Amino acid sequence: MKKMMWSGLAALVLTAGGCTSQESSTAPAETGTSHEEESAAEEETTPEKEEEQKEPVKDPEEEEPSYEAVEPLTGKGTNEVPAARPLAVMINNHPDARPQTGLTEADIVYEVLTEGELTRFLAIYQSGHPEKLGPVRSARGYFIDLAEGYDAMYVAHGWSPEAKRTLQGGAVPYLNGLFHDGTLFQRSTQRRAPHNSYISYEDALGGLESKGYELQKDVPANFYREEGFSAVSADTAEDVSVWYSDKYVVQFSYNQEDGTYERSSDNTAFAGENAAEQTEASNVLIVEAPHRVVDKAGRRQINLADGGSGLMLQNGEALDVQWRNEGGRLLPYKDGEKVPFQPGKTWINVIPASAGLEESVEGVES
Repeated sequence: MKKMMWSGLAALVLTAGGCTSQESSTAPAETGTSHEEESAAEEETTPEKEEEQKEPVKDPEEEEPSYEAVEPLTGKGTNEVPAARPLAVMINNHPDARPQTGLTEADIVYEVLTEGELTRFLAIYQSGHPEKLGPVRSARGYFIDLAEGYDAMYVAHGWSPEAKRTLQGGAVPYLNGLFHDGTLFQRSTQRRAPHNSYISYEDALGGLESKGYELQKDVPANFYREEGFSAVSADTAEDVSVWYSDKYVVQFSYNQEDGTYERSSDNTAFAGENAAEQTEASNVLIVEAPHRVVDKAGRRQINLADGGSGLMLQNGEALDVQWRNEGGRLLPYKDGEKVPFQPGKTWINVIPASAGLEESVEGVES
């Protein structure tokens, strides 16, 4: 695996001192207190400092929130699990489609090559319901398989011949912008087609409901643990690059303060339409799978069934794993045991096995 040296960040240790104040009325003039002493007493007993001193010390343990359940696709605590069936949306990643809208709110994002050397996203929503999603792009067969793994409803705008057969064959509930262009799907005048198709979460649900699909279902949860994998054998991984080609590279940089990885494309921060919306993930799973070009348009078939080698990033560390396809979900294993995700959002990057982790990933240091 390509390696890049990293430099650790020294932790700053902050020390705080306290002072004891007295009531300002306890220094009568007849005691002979000097002018300087009176001034000091006044400074120590300003209303602001009195307020600070009266504020009770909070017990950190008392501030820990208590939840009755967890969100199935993030592992985060909640008092009410939404009954929403997952919604899987094809999101465009052409340079003309950036920045995308609503991508930062997805619980799970798959990033996989399509034609050429660019990737496309399958964004899966269950806990978050963005007002606007897009640009929406056309379907491919392996993305449909991944959506089926979460029993998700599938939203795309267009399809390949294979994807058309699969969707019309009833593999998953779907909504296609080809039949709702200008109604449920809206074109942005700020971009050119095919990089300008958008839909709202509510309109997507409305279109799927009109086709008779079931919108509410119980969602089996992934395996989460608060501390993640916490493996002694993990390598350091604070700035990791994933190369899809010489022209396209993805970076994941660990934010120690937030405990998440911030994603960039070609060294450009990957944000939502609102520049303040930095794309972050608590888990980054990189898996290698066999890719094969199958037609003159450059469409691919990707073997996502047989499993293989992978790399899991959490908390600034990388763990070598094996991935398995369990009912359509790509999940990490180590020594035959399932590896837990850390609560939060998850990105899963699928890379060609021909180059593999050794040639495609940089920045992991043993």
